[in-house]
Amino acid sequence: MRIDVLTLFPEMFEGVFSSSILGKACDKGIVALNTVNFRDYSNNKHNTVDDYPYGGGGGMVLKPEPIFAAVESLPLHQEEGQDPVKPRVILMCPQGETFTQKKAEELSNEQHLVFICGHYEGYDERIRQYLVTDELSIGDYVLTGGELPAMVVIDSVVRLLPGVLGNEMSAVTDSFSTGLLEYPHYTRPAKFRDWEVPEMLLSGHHENVKRWRRKESLFRTLERRPDLLEGRELSKEEKAWVVEWKGRKQEE
Repeated sequence: MRIDVLTLFPEMFEGVFSSSILGKACDKGIVALNTVNFRDYSNNKHNTVDDYPYGGGGGMVLKPEPIFAAVESLPLHQEEGQDPVKPRVILMCPQGETFTQKKAEELSNEQHLVFICGHYEGYDERIRQYLVTDELSIGDYVLTGGELPAMVVIDSVVRLLPGVLGNEMSAVTDSFSTGLLEYPHYTRPAKFRDWEVPEMLLSGHHENVKRWRRKESLFRTLERRPDLLEGRELSKEEKAWVVEWKGRKQEE
């Protein structure tokens, strides 16, 4: 996969792209991460990339020319013997679709992603209309720019690529990947102070452990994110677990 990030602050990505999972993915050749300062594509002598909005109002608006020029300058991703692939061009924006694990899984199947990180009051609307394919938001709040949201999305997508994580099952069992929150984890020692690891996890019975994890995953979701269960078709066993959980809550 190739990922290009259009930003006025490419230095913000240096540590993120060279460290931890992203850095290892680059070293393995699984992903190529690249930043582009779209100020370099300004068409005026002052290298400005923003201007006052037509109709008045506060703030400045990013101009279309440097954004379009920067995206159109990018080399298209091309596998040997195949036609060039047009990238998904993603605008990081508070007005965009809320980013989810499902969206991360969708984007992880692409070969070329381009992220546009804005600043100031907003974007010239023609960028939205004629250039981008997706608008994404990481939550209902506003940041000073699109760099941090882009980092979040990129990390979430890259970790799903084959060969990036040491254990391929890690991504499969993540919270939200199954539609539920992930079950509790424990490691050594089996007893820490007066707190012991659940006996089931020490039993060595893989099927029972699997069932315990499914049950705890459902309980955790009921406790913390019941909205995730809306419209979900529960099995007979899961319905019984819901009744058990409600009984416990009444006793508390």
